[in-house]
Amino acid sequence: MINLTSELENVRTVAIAGHVKPDGDCIGSCLGMYLYLTTCFPDVQTDVFLGKIAPEYGFLKGVDQIRHEIDGAGPYDVFISLDSSDKERLGAAGELFDTAKKTICIDHHVSNQGFAQVNYIVPDASSTSELVFEVIGEENVTREMAEAIYTGIASDTGVFQYSCTSSRTMKIAGILMDKGIDFSWIVDETFYKKTYLQNQILGRALMESMLLLDGKCIVSGFRKKDMDFYHVGPLDFEGIVNQLRLTEGVEVAVFLYESGNQEFKVSMRSKSQVDVSEIAVYFGGGGHVRAAGCTMQGTMFDVINNLTPHIEKQLKRKVEQE
Repeated sequence: MINLTSELENVRTVAIAGHVKPDGDCIGSCLGMYLYLTTCFPDVQTDVFLGKIAPEYGFLKGVDQIRHEIDGAGPYDVFISLDSSDKERLGAAGELFDTAKKTICIDHHVSNQGFAQVNYIVPDASSTSELVFEVIGEENVTREMAEAIYTGIASDTGVFQYSCTSSRTMKIAGILMDKGIDFSWIVDETFYKKTYLQNQILGRALMESMLLLDGKCIVSGFRKKDMDFYHVGPLDFEGIVNQLRLTEGVEVAVFLYESGNQEFKVSMRSKSQVDVSEIAVYFGGGGHVRAAGCTMQGTMFDVINNLTPHIEKQLKRKVEQE
């Protein structure tokens, strides 16, 4: 466990950042930490750096203080990385990491090897937001911090459905609820609510999905021309891979979208038999045992053809073990 009071002794400036294309856990953990530092360490200049934030997280306190560019920032006494498995995933904020006097990493990705000077990495934790709660301490959590942290935990646990949810996770959620947050509204706003356009592309993704490996794997994706037709971007694809995973008989769900010329961002989810982080790491990505991602080159079918042998290998290995 990190003692932030000790780590911030004689510190005057702190930068907080998470991974590129921040999801709910990244946003929740970063804002939870930001609110804690600005509340409990008011004499420390604290800046938070994140990429574009999805509109559904706009209710969180501190969102308006997020800096999207690093121009003119730093160097900082301390850089705190949250929910990023390596320095490269920090994007442009990695430059601030390099120039900081001290670096701290708080994360729960199994692929994180500990790239900072001070590391608090717990792969068994449900989320980085859960770890931020532990570091902050229950007695210091305000209602606004609780909103951010609860949002992050709910996001990475699929509203407490995924296997990463532990009894400790549920206890923490209960403590956060007791802080007076509108927990049911937060879940509806950040997890279930979809725009009409998002429902349209979800419908297309489901309709055009393919079952592979005797129905054990389901794949769907969007090419750049499809994204341009619907006027959608990466933030609009949130939740599609999780919906694919719910298909009866499916063990692994794969969703990919074209992010550049012959370049695809790949998201993978599994139920119980396949470690998708192992596959993601092989292709230069990372993540968790049941949720991981990577970037791959080639056509959509090239990517699928390169992924499926790795999925099939693990499925066969599981059968042999049984």
